[in-house]
Amino acid sequence: MRSLSDSIRLVLLSLALLCGSLLPALLHAEVPAISVAASASVRYEPDTAEFTTSLSATENDASKAAAKVARLWSGLQQSLRAAGIAAQDASSISYSVNPEWEWNRATGSRSLKGYTARHTVRVVVRDLRKLGAAIDVAAGAGAGSIEGLRYTSSRFEHFRAEALADAVRSARQDAEVMARAAGGRLGTLLSLDYGQPQPDYPVMRAVMAAAPEAAAPVTELEPAGQKLTVSVNSRWQFVSGKGK
Repeated sequence: MRSLSDSIRLVLLSLALLCGSLLPALLHAEVPAISVAASASVRYEPDTAEFTTSLSATENDASKAAAKVARLWSGLQQSLRAAGIAAQDASSISYSVNPEWEWNRATGSRSLKGYTARHTVRVVVRDLRKLGAAIDVAAGAGAGSIEGLRYTSSRFEHFRAEALADAVRSARQDAEVMARAAGGRLGTLLSLDYGQPQPDYPVMRAVMAAAPEAAAPVTELEPAGQKLTVSVNSRWQFVSGKGK
């Protein structure tokens, strides 16, 4: 004969098993919902620019190639400081020393031509009036390439948050319109997903400005306005007219 305590434990266990079997079904029950994707854009004027420049040298000895690039790097640093670019705004992003091979089709073999050392640097210009001078000194310091010019803003996070808030508001407004048109109203927010911001980098215009005679032309650049677009995907509960 079961004791009272055994009977109570049996009842509690049965309830726990029942709740455990019903909970997944309740959680996965189809909820009437409205899904809306929305995006918003913010336009702003840039106040910062950056570009990459590469210093390279090829010699018959790896140490000689590395030493030459080291001298070029030292000269570039000094020139950038003179142009008003802070030390922390000219940072190394890659460095390599690799053998250079030449293929001989006649013999079907390759021969070592030498070694190439390459140092790639990212330059950040926080005063756009200094951008042209920074590019000119990089070229004058022996840069093998200057590329990847893009503009941004020191207030980028502020603009991103502004666009994100606008996108969420737009999603809610659209969902409310859809709910009313369907004869109901909008319920609680079920999910909200955020896509990565998509900056729009227009083609930059570069011009060589007229300079006094006997002086080298000075590079001038005209930054274009920027556009930042943010997207969201939302899902809202739909409450039918009967639920009013």
